[in-house]
Amino acid sequence: MLHLLYARFWHKVLFDLGLVSTNEPFQKLRNQGMILGENGDKMSKSRGNVVNPDDVIAAQGADALRLYLMFLGPLERDKPWNTKGIEGVRRFLDRVWRLYCDNETDELLPSVQAVDADEGTLRVLHKTIDAVTTMTEDLRFNTAISQMMVFVNEMTGRDVRPRVVLESFVVLLSPYAPHLAEELWAKLGHTETLAYAAWPAADPQYLIEDLITVAVQVNGKVRDQLQVPADSEAEAVKELALASEKVQPWTAGKTVVKTIYVPGKLVSVVVK
Repeated sequence: MLHLLYARFWHKVLFDLGLVSTNEPFQKLRNQGMILGENGDKMSKSRGNVVNPDDVIAAQGADALRLYLMFLGPLERDKPWNTKGIEGVRRFLDRVWRLYCDNETDELLPSVQAVDADEGTLRVLHKTIDAVTTMTEDLRFNTAISQMMVFVNEMTGRDVRPRVVLESFVVLLSPYAPHLAEELWAKLGHTETLAYAAWPAADPQYLIEDLITVAVQVNGKVRDQLQVPADSEAEAVKELALASEKVQPWTAGKTVVKTIYVPGKLVSVVVK
């Protein structure tokens, strides 16, 4: 920590001398949390709880170690090491490989095809692009990885996996698992390194939900869940809520005092 204080101290000295133009050296300071031992204590040789990264890389690979450290939790928090956790991350990377390639031949699967993606697939892709981009910029690496896991789960069950969709995902994966991403990029037929590939941009039209789930509460207790068009008018949603078969038993014979619609979230019905 002291070196960060010294950086600020010396910058202010330089500012007072007129040698730099800003009063502060950083717009925002983020301190990375420590990786603790499996027992929750600080790693140290005396405690015998130090994990040698070389051993982990030899057993699970550099990408698994890198991804696991980012997946442990928020950047600024202290996080205990868990050997079983890194095994789970390695299984995820294996699933990514199987999304593209045959385990035995290491060749691209027949399901990876140069076809146009359907709307459902494009929605999955562009939601992933939007989430991973935002979370990466905010240094929320653990949630970005979770979003990539959702993408892999969605695509694994598809018989046809459009090449253009898988190429975009490889680019998203590359800052997190660069070695695997480069290998997959080459398998997709690219001869130039992935480092020169442009970061994908999310198409806003695929980020809009056609249907949303709205909870219906009666006097503070949830009585139903409605599926409604995302652009529904407030009055229409209120009418659907009051007409619900699951809601009516709780409003029958009572006076509806007020009905409040919180857009995209819930309808609150107050009765007496």
